[in-house]
Amino acid sequence: MKLMGISDEAAQSLEGQITAFKRLGWRHIEMREVEVPGFTKANFHDLDDRAFEQVVARLDQSGIEVYCLASAILNWAKTIHTPFSVTSAEVRRAINRMHRTGAKYVRIMSFKPGDDEFRIPKLVFEHVRGVTQMFLDAGIQPLHENCMNYGSMSWQHALELLDKCPGLKWLFDTGNPVLNPDRSKPKPWPRQDPWEFWCHIREFTTHIHVKDAVWNAAKNVAEYRWPGEGAGCVRQIFHDALARGYTGAFSIEPHMANVYPQPATHPIDEAKMQDTFVTYGRKIASIIAEAKKMIAESSGAEH
Repeated sequence: MKLMGISDEAAQSLEGQITAFKRLGWRHIEMREVEVPGFTKANFHDLDDRAFEQVVARLDQSGIEVYCLASAILNWAKTIHTPFSVTSAEVRRAINRMHRTGAKYVRIMSFKPGDDEFRIPKLVFEHVRGVTQMFLDAGIQPLHENCMNYGSMSWQHALELLDKCPGLKWLFDTGNPVLNPDRSKPKPWPRQDPWEFWCHIREFTTHIHVKDAVWNAAKNVAEYRWPGEGAGCVRQIFHDALARGYTGAFSIEPHMANVYPQPATHPIDEAKMQDTFVTYGRKIASIIAEAKKMIAESSGAEH
């Protein structure tokens, strides 16, 4: 089991990200966007080649390893009408950079749904299946996140996607069900139940994103909270995962000082981002320790 976080949740700049991870004593990072002086901020797989080499050299120097790439492949900014040639080029860039860093896991998605379910889910499966196979052929494990996409419309959609795309594994986000409508039910769609979603997808899960939130129906938005203080069932899911022998990663994505993607006009307070990230990481470590203690005590009582 490894503790880590998504890079640009800690800071926008590379140096800020490294500082935050050093404060936590974490050796692994999940790369998403990063900003290198003199270059445009971008996802790790889209960075300028010179900026990428600087990032790799600095991470090596700091002793921090890239565990997973939180890619933008098939995410909510794409559509099923985007030519697969565009996607495959993105995958090839990601593969080259992951081989360079030694990362073995990549987060992908399955397009953002509209107001209605996809009329042609067959195309979704074709795209995801193609991407999955490209990564598997390169020795990399693709992980699908239950974000704002086809596979996250309900746990039923998640299982359908896994069935249609052999070799794909799951990246479970504890907070996303709180804000996602459950499209397996009649309209008006209720919000999803994180615990219910987890129980159906846990056997396929090898990576967990940690965020917590409550749904503000009046404002029609998710309001993010410290882990264990929202409706994401964080403590319950952690306990269940560890009790079942989960050995994957816990990767924090607080969304408290930085909601991704950040609006261009939104001011960035790197010091606040770092402090929030570090506090969040320490709270997660505490929740894990608490869960392990409860599991050990329960096991001891049984004997």
